[in-house]
Amino acid sequence: MRKIFGYSHREQHWADELHVFNRKHLIPFINYHRPCYFPTTLSDDKGKERKQYPYDKMMTPYQNLKSLDRTGDYLKGTLTFKILDNEAYKVSDNQAADKMNLAKKRLFKQINEQKKACF
Repeated sequence: MRKIFGYSHREQHWADELHVFNRKHLIPFINYHRPCYFPTTLSDDKGKERKQYPYDKMMTPYQNLKSLDRTGDYLKGTLTFKILDNEAYKVSDNQAADKMNLAKKRLFKQINEQKKACF
C-alpha cells in the first residue's frame, strides 16, 4: 500500500475514499493483473532451507490459486472459477493498470485540491 499511496500522512476523513479505491481498483489489479514471484524452497545437506524465486514461478495471485491442488476447496459458497475468470479477463493487464492509475490520479487530485483550499 505504501508503494501506491506514499509515506505521507493521510487524514482520517479520506479513509472512506481510500477504502473504495482499494476495493474497486487496487485489489483487483494486484490479484488479477500484477505478477508476483512465488518461491520454491530448497534444502541443503545440513538442513538449511533457502528460497529461490525462479522466473517460471512468476504469476498473478489468481493464477497461483488456480494452480493449486483442490482449488475448489478454497472458494466460498457459489463462487466459481468461471465467475472469477470473467472478472480477471474482462480487461488486459495494461488496461487494468491504466484504469488503476487514472483512478489514483483522480483521488490524489481531489485530496491535494482540498489541502490547497484549506491553506
